[in-house]
Amino acid sequence: MRNFSELNEQEVLALAIALEEEDERTYDDYAHFLQANYPDTAAVFAAMAEEESGHRRRLVELYKKRFGEFIPMIRRTDVRGFMKRSSVWLGAPFGLEKIREQVEAMEMESLRFYRRAARHTKDASLRQLFDDLAAEERRHESKAESLVDEHLTPQARDEEEKTQHKLFLLQIVQPGLAGLMDGSVSTLAPIFAAALATHKSHDALLVGLAASIGAGISMAFAEAASDDGSLTGRGSPVLRGIVTGAMTTLGGLGHTLPFIIADFRTALVVASVVVVFELAAISFIRNRFMDTPLLRAAFQVVVGGVLVFLTGILIGGAG
Repeated sequence: MRNFSELNEQEVLALAIALEEEDERTYDDYAHFLQANYPDTAAVFAAMAEEESGHRRRLVELYKKRFGEFIPMIRRTDVRGFMKRSSVWLGAPFGLEKIREQVEAMEMESLRFYRRAARHTKDASLRQLFDDLAAEERRHESKAESLVDEHLTPQARDEEEKTQHKLFLLQIVQPGLAGLMDGSVSTLAPIFAAALATHKSHDALLVGLAASIGAGISMAFAEAASDDGSLTGRGSPVLRGIVTGAMTTLGGLGHTLPFIIADFRTALVVASVVVVFELAAISFIRNRFMDTPLLRAAFQVVVGGVLVFLTGILIGGAG
């Protein structure tokens, strides 16, 4: 990597062209990924991409006048001091607030670059262009606000917020809740059966860890392989798999970790109390995010949990 101070005027101008092209493509990527669910915000970013395209054309015109047709490819990764920027394509899906934060960082970095580039050059025409682009980057915030006012009407904002909430439910809450329920309920029987059969906290702990982690891995792969999200709108299968697997493991660990307590009776009582809180938490989440009436959610979760819990007790007691 090179320091910015080591670049000559030709290299600084070539770098500016590459940066504007990257910003233009970034805005285009945002517009593309947001078009299906957030068309009004996508229109904002499409307009911002056109702004960056205009900057790039002006830089290219000046470069050709000064240095000819060949433009060396100098990227941000070749020069020290730039922020590491993740690919939009690799980062999808993402929330609107996260995108807006990234856009603000992009514009601030561009402003600092043009200010420094203007101080770095001795050519009057080049300094003038850099100063002009720095001023335009400062105005980009107000430009973005005017585009938001133009495209994001209150009704459009409400619609996008509803869409974002639905996507959050589909991509995070539903797979997470499914994992939490599976981990909390399915591991009850083996853990408590092992505890009552051996009357040893250590044995119950090992069985609980194996059941929880094993169930988490199984649920993660099952969810990731269920669909790719292209038709269902459920988002990245990898993200859903991670969320489901993590919550499944967490659900099982809740009533497994009390068996760290050496005294078996104390550990059993604490684990049983944790089970009650787990089932109550699941009922609350279903009521809060899935609009399931609290009594019905509690009945469904508690009945299933109690049946599995009793199964473990009966099998463990028989051993």
